[in-house]
Amino acid sequence: MDLNTKYLGLELKNPVIVSSSPLSKTLDSAKQCEDNGAAAIVVYSLFEEQITHEAGELDHFLSNGTESFAEAITYFPDLGNYNVGPEEYLEHIRKMKTTLSIPVIGSLNGVSSGGWMKYAKLIEEAGADAIELNTYYIATNMDVPGDEIEKIYLENLQEIKRSVKIPVAMKLSPYFSSMANMAKKLDDGGADGLVLFNRFYQPDFDLEKLEVIPNLELSKNFDIRLPLRWIAILYGKIKASLSATSGVHNHTDVIKLLMAGADTVQLCSVLLHKGASYIKDILENLQKWMEENEYSSVEMMRGSMSQKSVAEPSAFERANYMKVLNSYKN
Repeated sequence: MDLNTKYLGLELKNPVIVSSSPLSKTLDSAKQCEDNGAAAIVVYSLFEEQITHEAGELDHFLSNGTESFAEAITYFPDLGNYNVGPEEYLEHIRKMKTTLSIPVIGSLNGVSSGGWMKYAKLIEEAGADAIELNTYYIATNMDVPGDEIEKIYLENLQEIKRSVKIPVAMKLSPYFSSMANMAKKLDDGGADGLVLFNRFYQPDFDLEKLEVIPNLELSKNFDIRLPLRWIAILYGKIKASLSATSGVHNHTDVIKLLMAGADTVQLCSVLLHKGASYIKDILENLQKWMEENEYSSVEMMRGSMSQKSVAEPSAFERANYMKVLNSYKN
């Protein structure tokens, strides 16, 4: 079976890549992912706050926002001990490039314009094959309209695209009033790929201590539904590569996403749970399924169940919505 695919202009041996996660924290764990068949690996994120912290400054979005309070700074971890500093991050990418033969994709996580973006160029110089830009932003200011939020994403993309020659993928959340239009704007703005979707980790309350506590839960299989739907909608309508993340737990999830139109799928939670060796199981079962169902290549599968051939996708979605509701029997 021909598992080759192309993502961000990179030729990959198969569509399974490792998403930005602790799996890239050490060279040993990254090498295990490669040895078990991963076609590429996204390095854990370098955060804007880490960079501005090392520079002795805090961005105005964090310290001078209209809804900020002095104690809000305590919401952040001790940044001096968080992951590694910017220089160590760049050195880690250099070491990964000398250790691995698969593409290494750097990851920048930030929201404001500023000096932290220069690290895109430094990540490129460290040897990264591409950059994944993760703009993790929750709009809580009621006076900021939706188009201003979209502008943040577009300006961040364009500033980084001006500074590097390697491909840039945007990792998005699904929370736009018009997800399809936002995808088109980013595509027109030069995004080489879209990664769907970022997961916002919801906090919880500790009622004994009356504190807000972080709450991290690994993805579940049903989380695949959201990227599955939107990749099926976007396939064939934009030039940018499409990569699926969230809820990918087995080879059937991979098959579904490829048929929706994904160029690659990103694994994280299942590997944290089962280990890097599970990549090999997924690839073996993917090939077995393709052989049994007479698919000779990934390219033959891609987009075969997308909405590309549907004249009016919104009407199609509404019809499916009505069908689902009518199918329930108590």
